[in-house]
Amino acid sequence: MTDDPPKVAAVVYNPVKVDLPRLREAVESEAASAGWGAPLWFETTVDDGGQGMTRRALDAKVDVVIAAGGDGTVRCVAEGMRGSATPLALLPSGTGNLLARNLKLTLNDLPGSVRSAFTGVDRDIDLGVIDIEREDAGRDRHVFVVMAGMGIDAKMIENTNDDLKKKAGWVAYIGAVVVSMRDRSELHLRYSLDGGRSKRRTVNTLIIGNCGSLPGNILLMPDAVVDDGLFDVLLMRPRGVFGWPRVYARVAWINRISRRKAGASTAGESRPDDELRYKTGTTLVARLRQPAQIELDGDSFGAAAAFSARLEPGGLKLRVPAPAAGVAPAAATSS
Repeated sequence: MTDDPPKVAAVVYNPVKVDLPRLREAVESEAASAGWGAPLWFETTVDDGGQGMTRRALDAKVDVVIAAGGDGTVRCVAEGMRGSATPLALLPSGTGNLLARNLKLTLNDLPGSVRSAFTGVDRDIDLGVIDIEREDAGRDRHVFVVMAGMGIDAKMIENTNDDLKKKAGWVAYIGAVVVSMRDRSELHLRYSLDGGRSKRRTVNTLIIGNCGSLPGNILLMPDAVVDDGLFDVLLMRPRGVFGWPRVYARVAWINRISRRKAGASTAGESRPDDELRYKTGTTLVARLRQPAQIELDGDSFGAAAAFSARLEPGGLKLRVPAPAAGVAPAAATSS
């Protein structure tokens, strides 16, 4: 017999992304089955995507925070949990679910996902932190769990029709890609990786990835691992009329080989070139000749004149499904 108070879960949910009655029934049922107390509920708003709600949950000394929503909700909750030892559980919802996909979590099993929040095991993953400098010299700090990007991918996010995205999911990005690729503008930047010598580069796309897979099971960064203490950097600059077809063929080749080799490193197996260049590191500082759009985990964050990104190894504790009986916990794999 113990006098310890029961454990308590907090649910930070996006009301636009979830079926609240179904979600509430599932969470309260699993909490009762696990012998936990009544869950606390925090609804995100237009002005607070989850950071403030998450901090309120942590102030209440909850034992797990459950994020119910899309990629934006997960990123905001992770931002609110930075520096906390409390685990974060994911209830995938929305169109992307990029972190859940990269962790190979089940996407369409609400009861199973809720059960894992109460009965799963904890796994530490890396957390990206980025300081964005604006054209007026103002600065703001954010986190990302999947990737940060400038160039074509940021323009793709900007050009995506929100109404179509709600109806068609990630298919909506196809038209946005076409529109964005017609944009011939380039990023002229000066950057330093891990405090090394400053370099100048002209690219169409710059991506800093903590994970490697995009929707549609496209592996863009084959060596990116969520808990290896490094982020992967992709510098893309297609050249000439056949530049984009060559890049497409290279990415398709990487996906083919990576599936054949079941997670083996593939980025360096083809001849390095200036069209698709991969690097790894823990800090990246860059300044642009002209401000450009930046995106974090699939959400647009306006124009950046410069940024400083770094990785916090093991900066986020995730609650994931416990391995089946007799099965060892999965080691870190390319995601």
